[in-house]
Amino acid sequence: LGNSGTIVTAWCLGTMTFGAEADEATSFALMDTYARAGGNFIDTADVYSTGVSEQIVGRWLKTRPTEARQMVVATKGRFPMGLGPNDLGLSRRHLGDALDASLKRLGVERIDLYQMHAWDALTPIEETLRFLDDAVRAGKIAYYGFSNYLGWHITKAVQIARFSGFTAPVTLQPHYNLLVRDIEHEIVPACLDAGMGLLPWSPLGGGWLTGKYKRDA
Repeated sequence: LGNSGTIVTAWCLGTMTFGAEADEATSFALMDTYARAGGNFIDTADVYSTGVSEQIVGRWLKTRPTEARQMVVATKGRFPMGLGPNDLGLSRRHLGDALDASLKRLGVERIDLYQMHAWDALTPIEETLRFLDDAVRAGKIAYYGFSNYLGWHITKAVQIARFSGFTAPVTLQPHYNLLVRDIEHEIVPACLDAGMGLLPWSPLGGGWLTGKYKRDA
């Protein structure tokens, strides 16, 4: 998992559809199949189905204790989970509430990888990084990473974390596939320089590379 010592399988199971296109029974079947195939890395987010995806993953972990012990669980915070002005963003206030809510929905004491779902231009990056460092020290998260960040976002965050003595990020989750390759110009070099792992989302091109869509469709 990036420059950490935690081992994850090459294929991570994304759960964005859990609680929406996939009901709980279907979601359980997908996680069972993934675990039987040797997978040990599940990725979700608080905003997926407005918390329902995390709840489904949490119930699966509770009923599958053997698999749960091996599973590395990742989730994300950033986007609105309410109608209030502080129900979104990367401020200490929102992330504190969001992290506690994710821990409760997942039914765990610690999240293995907590990811900032997108950049927040309104919150000082120092505030976000200090919160994440505090969360690591408090044992609420093991590692943290980013999602949908630009190259300069990554470099700035990593340099501030190192200069300030904060825990450094270990991963970036970008949109990347054979059709969407913009990250190769600056984002991939920034991650390589920082020693961060890449967790591409939508690696199959949203269906275009699977044969789901035909030329005359």
